[in-house]
Amino acid sequence: MAQLVTIFGGSGFLGRHVARRMARAGWRVRVVTRDPNNAGFVRTYGVVGQVEPVFGNIRDDRTVAAAIHGADAVVNCVGTFDAGGANSFEAVQHEGAGRIARLAAAAGVGRLVHLSAIGADADGDSAYARSKAAGESAVAAHFPAAVILRPSVMFGTEDRFFNRFAAMPGLILPIVGGNARFQPVWVDDVAAAVEAALTGDVAPGVIELGGPETATLRALMRGMLHEIRRRRLIVNLPFALARPLAGVIEMAHVLSLGIVPRALTRDQVAQLRSDNVVAEGARGFAGLGIEPVAMGAILPDYLWRFRPSGQYLAIKESARGLRG
Repeated sequence: MAQLVTIFGGSGFLGRHVARRMARAGWRVRVVTRDPNNAGFVRTYGVVGQVEPVFGNIRDDRTVAAAIHGADAVVNCVGTFDAGGANSFEAVQHEGAGRIARLAAAAGVGRLVHLSAIGADADGDSAYARSKAAGESAVAAHFPAAVILRPSVMFGTEDRFFNRFAAMPGLILPIVGGNARFQPVWVDDVAAAVEAALTGDVAPGVIELGGPETATLRALMRGMLHEIRRRRLIVNLPFALARPLAGVIEMAHVLSLGIVPRALTRDQVAQLRSDNVVAEGARGFAGLGIEPVAMGAILPDYLWRFRPSGQYLAIKESARGLRG
């Protein structure tokens, strides 16, 4: 019988790429989500019955144990940007990660891959970074043979990075931490790293994943604007202004019962004080035999919809060239 992998967060941005890859590799795939009724699309990644969405909540021992039962391998792709509430940094990225590792070890699971993030630091400026570090420590304590992957900011069709900034209206594009360096990585390259960790001879421990290009946030925004053929003034808000502004936005979100979106949080401001790049000497894609794809090969495939004429802009530009 084919091997079974349980993927927590398997219907999310990264998880669906992992699920698709593992199905193509011939594995049976169990996708764990809090809403299986909205995750039916994952069934199409394999033949009938190969990929199955199931209910699970990483804050609950019983459902986590049930989802892990019988699995040969486990992947944890769950993360959050919520500092508070039931699904807070602490509940999801620390306690939830530790719970999955503890129950996977108890069930005799052969391999565990845990998704963390570049910048995970027990002494970090942001609660997000500290919770990621705490999660890594919990995973290593319960499952010493785990492979921990730390990607930089991930991009791809459904990302919340380039899509978010490209969708912002107006003539001004406000950013915070414009000089912070990033190493954006294609989401499917990260999924390929997960597959390699599950199917190859990969030593336990931390692996940092960054794309082939490193650029400041300001430079990334300039490249994004060029890709969507928009002219906007990039305004880098100083940290002294960004933090209180983020506090006002957070309060408006609470008072409006969630109607006002949290476009910026104080913890995000803290994160943007640090670079988000692969550390010197860290294990990376090279050790997995993977050559990451450059942004220019992927961004046009999904950012075209933000161009003035959408998918027809390339035809118009070509026609102008012919007239010339």
